[in-house]
Amino acid sequence: MKFGKELASQMVQEWQTAYMDYDNLKSLLKDVMIFRQEHALTSSSPSGPEARSRALKRRLTMYRAFSGLTRGTTVKTEDEVILVSSDGGAAAETHYQTMFLKSSEEGGEYEMVFFRRLDEEFNKVVKFYKEKVQEVKMEAQELNRQMDALIALRIKVDKPYVEHKFSPRQIRVPNPAPATVLASVNPVKKGVRMDAIHEVEMSSEEGVNYGGGLEMRNKKNKNDINSFRPAPLEILDHVKINVEPNTPVSTLKNVLGSSKSDLSFSKDELKRAEEKMIKVFVEFCQQLRLLKSYCFLNMLAFSKIMKKYDKITTRSASKSYLEMVDKSYLGTCDEVSKLIERTEATFIKHFANGNRRKGMKSLKPGHKVERHRTTFFLGLFTGCSIALAVAIIISIHARDLLNHERRGEYMESIFTLYSFVGFIVLHMVMYGMNTYYWRQYRVNYPFIFGFKPGTELGFREVLLVASGLSVLTLAAVLSNLDMEMDRRTERFQTLTELVPLALVLVVLSITFCPFNIIYRSSRYFLLSCAWHCLCAPLYKVTLSDFFLADQLTSQVQAFRSIQFYVYYYALGDFRKRSNKFLGTSVYDLLYIVVAIIPYWSRVLQCLRRLFEERDPMQGFNALKYLSTIAALVMRTMYSLNLRKPMFWRIMAASTSGFTTVYNTYWDIVIDWGLLRKNSKNPWLRDKLLISNKAVYFVAIVVNILLRLVWMQLVLDFNETRFLHRKAMVTLVACLEIIRRGIWNFFRLENEHFNNVGKYRAFKSVPLPFHYEDEKIR
Repeated sequence: MKFGKELASQMVQEWQTAYMDYDNLKSLLKDVMIFRQEHALTSSSPSGPEARSRALKRRLTMYRAFSGLTRGTTVKTEDEVILVSSDGGAAAETHYQTMFLKSSEEGGEYEMVFFRRLDEEFNKVVKFYKEKVQEVKMEAQELNRQMDALIALRIKVDKPYVEHKFSPRQIRVPNPAPATVLASVNPVKKGVRMDAIHEVEMSSEEGVNYGGGLEMRNKKNKNDINSFRPAPLEILDHVKINVEPNTPVSTLKNVLGSSKSDLSFSKDELKRAEEKMIKVFVEFCQQLRLLKSYCFLNMLAFSKIMKKYDKITTRSASKSYLEMVDKSYLGTCDEVSKLIERTEATFIKHFANGNRRKGMKSLKPGHKVERHRTTFFLGLFTGCSIALAVAIIISIHARDLLNHERRGEYMESIFTLYSFVGFIVLHMVMYGMNTYYWRQYRVNYPFIFGFKPGTELGFREVLLVASGLSVLTLAAVLSNLDMEMDRRTERFQTLTELVPLALVLVVLSITFCPFNIIYRSSRYFLLSCAWHCLCAPLYKVTLSDFFLADQLTSQVQAFRSIQFYVYYYALGDFRKRSNKFLGTSVYDLLYIVVAIIPYWSRVLQCLRRLFEERDPMQGFNALKYLSTIAALVMRTMYSLNLRKPMFWRIMAASTSGFTTVYNTYWDIVIDWGLLRKNSKNPWLRDKLLISNKAVYFVAIVVNILLRLVWMQLVLDFNETRFLHRKAMVTLVACLEIIRRGIWNFFRLENEHFNNVGKYRAFKSVPLPFHYEDEKIR
């Protein structure tokens, strides 16, 4: 793999603009190479008196005294190519500049442009790296304070002095603490020093563990305990617990009271604080590793580009330039490496009970392993699905089921039951295609959705589940048709009608299966987000929550199919396919209410975000969903009214037209970030993932057209000779799912560029403790 592609694949995607622009510099070198080739300017084949003089000098060096193999020598180049200098007094404002000494040569202006651009990239990288290092140092100082409070809380809760007959003031820490996590990051350079985390130790004949990782070691005699200084237990007088509104209980506490609560010194409180600190340390360690990777990749990129320059120009400029890179802040700063070591040591000591393997397993995210069996079973299930679909088509055609007398009865009942699973399969196929293209265009969707590293599903896994579910569904449909049409199985009417119910029960059992099979972490993540949507606005709204709620708004017919399932098997006579409940006032009312549920959930989520973020756009977003609810109610009332009065048609058309314009504008302008008149790409946006701009305009047109499919209802285009009314409803629902799949890609593309613009590569993890007096250290 070429280095350019390797750099693009390994970089932190949210920081891509802060990396060295390797491709641009390579294109400048290509211009240099083309010029030199056209003008035959190669130093490897010189001619004239100067060339003969150089050849003579090289020949005379063969007669010099031998300098030895082991003695260090300094080789000086005869002709220096560049001169690198730095200006600016303060180290934080150091600006590096390269002077090209061969600018008078023919074609030297191309190389001057290259070095000018190279300096810009290097200064950009150094500046960004300095800023990020300062940020992690500030975060490390805050972690020091959090650990001080946590250790003091452990002492207060576990009370080790009771068992060993000491007073709290006799518990001491060594000075200095030898194994602290965030002790001085860089104690020599510029006086930068971070406060040490005081580790509580007590003398005894053998080590004793308290608080799940607080290690008491016997280093001296009990009589020497006064040689230690007291642990800072008094800081608990200035500390409160942060109450994040992430759960219904904490949300009510924030609404009714303060977001800070006094310490209760209970074991549950200590456990919750430790759990939060574990999350903070894991995220902080991941941030440090990415920052270290950023430094390494950029230094490697500068090395690669300078060696490529030497190769093209046959000069020796890389040595002096790379020496400057090694001596710069990018090459000399080791604060990140030290922070990583001390963070890992502290985490292992305080949260893994000294077990390094256990601690590192928590700190280092797992890497996803691609398995060949996934691809094999995907192909197998896909082939089986195609074969079953062909078998169903042949069966329908051979038995002339489209003209069968019981066709309407079958479409009203059995087809509605199976369409529920069909909607799910289609939505999973669209999501699988989304993940494929997100991966192709390097959209960091696991980070955006908040998946645990190593547990996210790729397109193969998603399509595997979809194809497996389609095999079950198509097999059930085919068996249902055969059992119904075969005279030998006509008497098994009950068993035939229970096949759709068995299929749904299998799907539900797999979804809620507690065993670690069939991607349990992803299933539970989905169920957790669904529960948050159902309980809105009691849970804090995350992107994964409102993204799932948006998906559910495109599954209105699936919700109505669930209602039909309940009525068909619980209140109807499914043995005789009796659908007498259809058309009753209660069923019609629930038919409307069930369709409103996902939209109402989005309204509540928008109101929650409006209350927390004070963003007026969330209010307009809530109005958008309210208008959609009004249009949905009007269209449903019109479709349920058999006489089709003009009043309901006008109401359905007017409300649907208004919400279509509202939703279409919001999709394209707000969610996708397109139609920017003054952008670099006219009527699109400044940054685009897909180089072919026509794709975006096609997506806009398709989105508008699919937003207008409701017109078939108002125009009474509900049935054709070969297409049943229920099939028409299913087709419209499938078109909405396809529209949602297209919307997904561009919505996450816009979110990705928002993260890139803000260099947002890490999750914000809430801290457990709040210091009332900020001067306390």
